[in-house]
Amino acid sequence: MTITLTINGKDHDVEADPDTPLLYVLRNDLALNAAKFGCGLGQCGACTVIVDEQPVLSCVTPITLLQGKAIMTVEGLGTIDNPGRMQAAFIEEQAAQCGYCIAGMMMAGEALLRRNPDPSDDDIRAALRTNLCRCGTHMRIMAAIRRAARPQSQPMKRTG
Repeated sequence: MTITLTINGKDHDVEADPDTPLLYVLRNDLALNAAKFGCGLGQCGACTVIVDEQPVLSCVTPITLLQGKAIMTVEGLGTIDNPGRMQAAFIEEQAAQCGYCIAGMMMAGEALLRRNPDPSDDDIRAALRTNLCRCGTHMRIMAAIRRAARPQSQPMKRTG
């Protein structure tokens, strides 16, 4: 069955079983590898993407539910040369250790800021409650999301 998915503003015709989890299509069919396979049970958040402005666990979301919806992955936030506000904030705060959970953390943070541009620490903790990090950078992740929320937070431009 062919399903059209709109990912990072582009339509993709995908030939797959309608029950295929979005994560498999992102990684295996479209080479969008930022979202990670962690637990495969929707419990760790490494696979978080944004669907119609809400964080969604792509490892347990079948593609049949996503036709006609706007899907955003980390690749849609910015580029290496022009990172988005959340990517720039994570870089500036050095919030990544192993990096495995970071894509999911950034997407959960981005979804939070889209619905609440001035979140409290409790708001940030609540938004990240389904995202696990075993490296212990929780305070840097919190700082990165607070930095991304600041009005003066602008995407970084790389030089050289």
